[in-house]
Amino acid sequence: MAKLIVNQEKVGNRQELISICPFGAIEEKDNLIQINAACKMCKLCVKKGPAGAIEYVEEAVEAIDKEQWSGIAVYVDHIDGVIHPVTYELIGKAKELAAKINHPVYAVIMGHHIQNQCEELLHYEVDKVFAYDKEELARFKMEPYTKAFEDFVEHIKPTAVLMGATPVGRQLAPRLAARLKTGLTADCTILDMNENTDLVQIRPAFGGNIMAQILTPNHRPQMATVRYKVMDAPERKAEVSGEIINCMIDSKELDSKVSVLDIITKEKEQFIEASDVLVVAGRGVKKEEDLELLRELADLLGGQLACTRPVMEAGWLAAKCQVGLSGRTVRPKLIITCGVSGSVQFTAGMNNAEQIIAINKDENAPIFKTAHCCLVGDLYEILPEIISRIKAGKPISA
Repeated sequence: MAKLIVNQEKVGNRQELISICPFGAIEEKDNLIQINAACKMCKLCVKKGPAGAIEYVEEAVEAIDKEQWSGIAVYVDHIDGVIHPVTYELIGKAKELAAKINHPVYAVIMGHHIQNQCEELLHYEVDKVFAYDKEELARFKMEPYTKAFEDFVEHIKPTAVLMGATPVGRQLAPRLAARLKTGLTADCTILDMNENTDLVQIRPAFGGNIMAQILTPNHRPQMATVRYKVMDAPERKAEVSGEIINCMIDSKELDSKVSVLDIITKEKEQFIEASDVLVVAGRGVKKEEDLELLRELADLLGGQLACTRPVMEAGWLAAKCQVGLSGRTVRPKLIITCGVSGSVQFTAGMNNAEQIIAINKDENAPIFKTAHCCLVGDLYEILPEIISRIKAGKPISA
């Protein structure tokens, strides 16, 4: 970490110094020159300002003893006893990462009457299942769940914690990271592990224009959230392995200012994540009425209509139909993109599909780098031909 120190006695002409900063980060306040939050640490004020007026100082970072932190922990997300599938995907990734540094894999589960869930996790070759089985944890509440997880970290000291980017995970992860004073990378698309146990967390940044590689070398545990269907889930083994450890925590530690008065079951929806076939509308679709052409193809294939961000922002389809990191991450057996350019944000949310067919007039469209089958042409000419062939029972490639 670095900071700028203002030596007030060396400032001289204040207005000249203030005018040096192109970001307006130098200001006069309470008759003193101060650096505000707009500072980009470009050090222009250090170089062009009066000698010694502003100093750039590197702060010493206290090194952490990484040897004291061992294991990769996966938070078990479950509702009414049903474990969310993202948990198994994270266990698979945790096993892969742990093998590189010879660390164990832990599963952390909280709830009430969760013995069956603990036993189920042993079919996925985790080394230990840490179970917090208390009546106060029967339903997710922020304060008690955070306290229980904090208790686990303090006693076990895992080097990394992986959580699903589910509604619960997105609430619990940042609260826990703040409590532990450590870093958190959200919506990672790639995870890797260095030999020194530093977790390599990769995710799109700056609107999807770059892939950022994030490390947390000076803090433990390292924390990351991952969306559903980004990683591969391991196969369930018939036999069990590992052990279940029942963790004790005082009920007084699990007090909450929130009380669950009632639970109203939401009507089930058909989400695009669960569909084996998706037809995706992109910017190349000229008007809302034209979506019916894509919807017809989706219906014929037994799939669903989805979209990219511009189509969603135009109000043509709901946000739950958007594919991409700013929408939903999907892994269908077949996805057909129509008029989709293929931004990093979009492709990162669907590039694990088994078969990707892309239709675009621009032969240089980025989507063609990801697609397995590329059709260069006008979607308004190609789609009617595909639809007519499906209705006639003819092969598409004929």
